[in-house]
Amino acid sequence: MGQSTISIRVDDKLKKSFDELCNEIGLSNSAAVTIFMKAAVREQRIPFELRTESEEEIRAKGLAAFHKLRAIAQENGVAGMSLEEINEEIRLTRRGE
Repeated sequence: MGQSTISIRVDDKLKKSFDELCNEIGLSNSAAVTIFMKAAVREQRIPFELRTESEEEIRAKGLAAFHKLRAIAQENGVAGMSLEEINEEIRLTRRGE
């Protein structure tokens, strides 16, 4: 059976992470991609779930994060900070102070 070459462009950081993962589990990148392709052909679909979150799910997660942060702010006595005070804290943090 003949061999074909596939060339793809990916983010450098993604490639490095993928290289490390493949190395950790003892596979070459080529073998890992071949496994993915064989599974896709065998199952006639992408072999994992692809989905996007609905606007409702995103909003619910954002609201839950907001409530968690508010509770942390209350625990640390900073729940009443003004926007100016918050922005000043951000500025100082970015400067490393």
